[in-house]
Amino acid sequence: MSDLPAPIPAELARLRGSIDNIDAALVYLLAERFKATQQVGVLKASRGLPASDPGREAQQVARLRDLAHQADLDPVFAEKFLAFIVEEVIRHHEEIAQDHAARG
Repeated sequence: MSDLPAPIPAELARLRGSIDNIDAALVYLLAERFKATQQVGVLKASRGLPASDPGREAQQVARLRDLAHQADLDPVFAEKFLAFIVEEVIRHHEEIAQDHAARG
């Protein structure tokens, strides 16, 4: 009996490669999104606006749920994913506002 692992089927290797490419794209897309939201945080801090915008967040949730339906993605999952991102964005905006106030 061999101790070598069984060879990976070509179809499995192809699918894993595709998943790896998608994961890389997601990371870069998230990085771009956070660069934009950092700029929003600076703008909000300079204008004295609150870190959180519940109205905008509700619009984004509705929009994302619609997109999820169109893409055959579970809208509950999509909403949880957005909530995770928005929570991080708000945390960044609060930090930016504190830094702005400390310098002000």
